[in-house]
Amino acid sequence: MRRISQLLTPLTKTGSKTGSKTASKVATRAPAAPAPTAPATGFLTIGSTTYINPTGTYPLLHAPDGALTPIANDTDRPITIITESDLSPPPPALVLAPGERAETRSGDCVQVG
Repeated sequence: MRRISQLLTPLTKTGSKTGSKTASKVATRAPAAPAPTAPATGFLTIGSTTYINPTGTYPLLHAPDGALTPIANDTDRPITIITESDLSPPPPALVLAPGERAETRSGDCVQVG
């Protein structure tokens, strides 16, 4: 029964005189994942899809007929077109500064920031 009451004890902040040792250890741990970055301001257009205030990574889907895929970076941050490859050295990434546009047949995803 002592174990159940100990599990139900609320977590307290470090330095508090109440609570168990386990609770104070839990309160001092670093976060498991880094805090998400703030989204970019503006629009990112990949093909015919437009993302508003994008953040993170977006897929780069190419037309089946091999036509060029347009990419427009109308955000306040640079974007990187990433191509995954087993080649050594890997192909260079294409970076678009804010306001730039490009058309490509290569690339697997677009990363903001």
